[in-house]
Amino acid sequence: MLSNSCDMLVFGGTGDLALRKLLPALYYLHRDSRLPRDTRIIALARSNHTPEAYKTLAERHCRAQVARADFSEDTWRSFAERLDYLSMDASQSADFGRLGKHLGNDQERIRVYYLATAPDLFEDIASHLKLAGLVNARARIVLEKPIGHSLESAQAINAGIGAVFDEPQVFRIDHYLGKETVQNLMALRFANALFEPVWRAGHIDHVQISVCETLGVENRGAYYDHAGAMRDMIQNHLLQLLCLVAMEPPVRFDAESVRNEKVKVLEALKPITGFDVRDKTVRGQYAAGKIGGQEVPAYYFEKNVDNDSDTETLVAVQAEIDNWRWTGVPFYLRTGKRLARKTSEILIQFKPVPHQLFGNGEANQLLIRLQPEERISLQLMAKNPGKGMHLQPVELDLNLADAFNKQRHWDAYERLLLDVIEGDSTLFMRRDEVEAAWQWIDPIIKGWQQHYQRPRPYAAGSSGPEQLQHLLERHGRKWIE
Repeated sequence: MLSNSCDMLVFGGTGDLALRKLLPALYYLHRDSRLPRDTRIIALARSNHTPEAYKTLAERHCRAQVARADFSEDTWRSFAERLDYLSMDASQSADFGRLGKHLGNDQERIRVYYLATAPDLFEDIASHLKLAGLVNARARIVLEKPIGHSLESAQAINAGIGAVFDEPQVFRIDHYLGKETVQNLMALRFANALFEPVWRAGHIDHVQISVCETLGVENRGAYYDHAGAMRDMIQNHLLQLLCLVAMEPPVRFDAESVRNEKVKVLEALKPITGFDVRDKTVRGQYAAGKIGGQEVPAYYFEKNVDNDSDTETLVAVQAEIDNWRWTGVPFYLRTGKRLARKTSEILIQFKPVPHQLFGNGEANQLLIRLQPEERISLQLMAKNPGKGMHLQPVELDLNLADAFNKQRHWDAYERLLLDVIEGDSTLFMRRDEVEAAWQWIDPIIKGWQQHYQRPRPYAAGSSGPEQLQHLLERHGRKWIE
């Protein structure tokens, strides 16, 4: 257990992220004695709750999110003693004076400011914290994605935050990097001699990175209709996964070494501009259809969505990395809502053997699945029992839940929140990393606008528009399903 005292302040404390993700993660860290002994958790929002009313609200959500076997009345009571609530308006500097009085004047406490708010409040909150004297060398600030909506806006946010906090104090969070299987991707690559010699263009045909959802926009329509799948998913989650697949081995496993290598990947991405935008990207928007036998509306009939919206709910991109290791290997990125199945996975498709000795072999595949279950599968060719050399693919399968069945599986936010408290930024994005991602994304969005490339409709519950399949089929490939 950490020895330092800590204040965890959650701006947007009544929002979905705080109630469904952050508080349950903090509950587990408390239960497992991972938090510093004298930790206070203070939720901040405009809603006029009393601390007791907020605790009741928090308990209801924690009961719903925490596994039944892990929730106990005694643990909740001790956790609730850490929990507090202060009604305030984060856009009003005067309210930060009240916050300072509420916190007290202990300069030795670690203070974590978690901004689970809209990005347009990030700079104001940082500035107000500084004016109120609430920022010192022991303070940390956590920024949720998206960091802006373009390169220019991301640079403005980063500059505003950087005027108050030094870069090592800034934690730009992407919860995908806290997933166990994502970290196992690094272990797979850099701790096993089997893969490094073949992890390159000479042996890999292509890579697929897919994050598919059956859900629609739910209650995020107002945000999503201005963001779309490109800004909401490709710019952060999928590009982060691409970086981990493609990065060179870092000199050391520390924050700067890892992030240096990720930035090199982003800088090596071949720009997609002009008519290449039409050839190498696909936009889609879900129409009405059936999910699990239930009728669901088209995107433009969702709550808080413009009825004439041309926002994409699906994006696929053929990305290329211009460097020594990856030149000639396409990376296919795919994400979408209201698709036939929910999955997050990375497929490494190897090239076939140079000579098909037995005539009916298939190329090897490595599948790294993040959800719904976390597992790693390597497809090899083996002989069918009986006469002759008839081959079929078989899987060497590592189910992480089964392999470590005596250990509870940590949620991504548990690991990341603890890293913030401990000051470890290895699994967080650096300023130049965020901006390099936007530098690649912006020309694609601009190309859509210039060529008036409206999203292709696809039925909810389907595999997406037919153009999605064509992106790979024209090169003799297909999406893994």
